[in-house]
Amino acid sequence: MPDWNIISYVQASEIRFKILVCLNTNVKTPTALKKELNVPISRVSAILKELLDSGLIENLSPTRRKNKIFSLTEKGKSVLNDIHTITKTK
Repeated sequence: MPDWNIISYVQASEIRFKILVCLNTNVKTPTALKKELNVPISRVSAILKELLDSGLIENLSPTRRKNKIFSLTEKGKSVLNDIHTITKTK
């Protein structure tokens, strides 16, 4: 059964959703996400922290200060899949 609260949370922010979509295809750094989405690095960093706290993404290089690498967690993949199913997009 879908977690409607987390689905609503992701859909409430276009950038949140786009970051999940970007991370669904490959691991990325904040700088790569900034360039791909054309948003300020400060915004990318804030959203990455939110998504980390929500358990939707994971930091694959937690001991690094710069150039951290992020990926989707299984929870993040599941939520993204639920959103795609609900909205009928892939």
